[in-house]
Amino acid sequence: MIKTNINLTKLAAMVFLLFFFAGISHSCRKSHTPRPYGFFRVTIPPHEYRCISSLDYYLPYKFEMSKIAEIKLRENRDEVYWIDIVYPTLNAKIHGSYIRINNNFYELTEDARRFAYAHVSRASDLNAPFFYHPEKSVFGILYDIRGNVASPVQFFVTDSVRHFFRGALYFNNRPNQDSIAPMLDYIRQDIIHLIETFEWRN
Repeated sequence: MIKTNINLTKLAAMVFLLFFFAGISHSCRKSHTPRPYGFFRVTIPPHEYRCISSLDYYLPYKFEMSKIAEIKLRENRDEVYWIDIVYPTLNAKIHGSYIRINNNFYELTEDARRFAYAHVSRASDLNAPFFYHPEKSVFGILYDIRGNVASPVQFFVTDSVRHFFRGALYFNNRPNQDSIAPMLDYIRQDIIHLIETFEWRN
């Protein structure tokens, strides 16, 4: 009886060792390669625009904006005619601020430039094309900032006499150029269209 127990113990040990070494040899044949980070696929519709003058917000300016965006008026008394252009499906918004020029044109343009260039330390590139539409008294600069920055596109438009409008794009997540690239390209095109169609209403 004792001999049988010893044989069973040896048999169990041999079976265990057999499966153990089989598992090791199988795992050694597998090659594990690190996979790159993946990002959620976002379906972006074609560009279509509507003029905000049809929305009756009584703003001193008008422009064409994307049909997938919506306008939210700021409620703060100090932010009269300030708006947010919200992209709910792209998790982004453009903060728009309007200021009446009162002998402070230079200060306003310098503030816009300073806000844009504050991102230079984290940027890989910065372009600043100029927009010039004298027939509408609309002049402006687009600050296109490449890299993992908080606000990758900023701009301002002005008539240099009475009106000044500044915009800054923000995504509601951590800045990562790779993950937001398709949405950023889409909204950048919308911003250029906004500038090209911008007009003062009074």
